[in-house]
Amino acid sequence: MAGITIRRFEEDDKETVKEIFTMGMSEHVPSSFMHLLKQPLTQMILMVTFCALLASSKSVLLPVVGVTLLLAGAKQLVGYLFNSYIDTSLRKDLDHIQETYLENKDSCFWVAESDGRVVGSVACLPAEREPGCMELKRLSVRRTHRRMGIAKALSRTVADFSRERGFPAVVLYTSVVQTDAQRLYENVGYTRVREFVIPEPIAKITNFTLIEYKLDLLQAGK
Repeated sequence: MAGITIRRFEEDDKETVKEIFTMGMSEHVPSSFMHLLKQPLTQMILMVTFCALLASSKSVLLPVVGVTLLLAGAKQLVGYLFNSYIDTSLRKDLDHIQETYLENKDSCFWVAESDGRVVGSVACLPAEREPGCMELKRLSVRRTHRRMGIAKALSRTVADFSRERGFPAVVLYTSVVQTDAQRLYENVGYTRVREFVIPEPIAKITNFTLIEYKLDLLQAGK
């Protein structure tokens, strides 16, 4: 991690932080599309559509075109859902980092800097779903600077901050398609607590789940 500095967020970092977050989330569109294709309901719809068009047209061309259009529509839907999540995240806190994270002693936002350039970020604040715990949020590293230990260092920064303020544990939530993130969290000591479906109807239909992880700071500190 030579040349990498982790420091407290400054207002001039905002646009770069938003860019890194947006690009990082957008990377998950292909894996989310593949997740959708693996679902039994999706496969059934594609098969029924293909068979129905084949039976009605007596031609292979029409069902192939029909299934192709369905796949294109599904990919557009996945992209739309991720863009909606990104827009919601920007409105909820990333457009207001100072107010959300830096005006309370039990919350903070950090950036990782390399040669004067912001290449990663992480934040934490008291968890709403798990009272008494800290929640790690907005961990993201620019693609060009991954596998350099930056994400681990940012995770440790949150753990140290939380321990200093007397929190017994840190929790976080990541999605079923973010497999690299899951490996990272498990490597730095987090344990998987549960997996649950997001309450939105489209998430239930596509079986899109979130995974809750927890880091026991009392145990980790021994």
